[in-house]
Amino acid sequence: MNSIYLVEDDPDIVSLIKRHLERGGDHSVSTFANGAAFLAACQERVPDLVILDLSLPDTDGLTLCRELRAWDTTSAVPILMVTARAGERDRVTGLDLGADDYLTKPFSLQELAARVRALQRRVQRERGTAGEAYEDARLEIDRARHKVTFEGKDVHLTKRELDLLWYLISLGGRVATREQIVEVVWGPSSDVDTRIVDVHVRSLRRKLRDDVIDTLIGSGYRFERRQ
Repeated sequence: MNSIYLVEDDPDIVSLIKRHLERGGDHSVSTFANGAAFLAACQERVPDLVILDLSLPDTDGLTLCRELRAWDTTSAVPILMVTARAGERDRVTGLDLGADDYLTKPFSLQELAARVRALQRRVQRERGTAGEAYEDARLEIDRARHKVTFEGKDVHLTKRELDLLWYLISLGGRVATREQIVEVVWGPSSDVDTRIVDVHVRSLRRKLRDDVIDTLIGSGYRFERRQ
């Protein structure tokens, strides 16, 4: 299920968008009426996609967009900017700051959902994780067959190691905290110590190479793709 953060202070619009996007069961939409609550949530858990209103009571969408692109953990999160401002200057500024798409109010819910799907397809293509396979210059994964090849040699990974590696790959260069990795790989109700992540990362580095997974001190881990 895709995690979407919706930043919008109009409760009627929030209700409509949330209901429409969650209808098919593919999306989970968390809503925020102001920038402060949204940024705090991003520090706790990075979403798969952000729908960001340009006008907010405590800040503006351009400032939030700039903040997201400045953080390692959220620098690659796709951003769909939504606003009542129809001027070309606002659109250009938003896109220059790192927004991936721009939708002007009023809009149809069908168009919004279509743009969300298009962004997700694009990100999936860029990350090379469509379906159950991944490939770059040195690593090949057939997840359905639990087959991993690194620099032309077969490598045996445990299921947990493969799940961890796959999660990092799926983030497309974003950083995952230990807490986020535990929640995804071990499950949200798991009570394992987050240091178990370090143990599995060390094992992956032994089986692959040290530079496959980067450590960002104070942040977490990031997969290094090779073109």
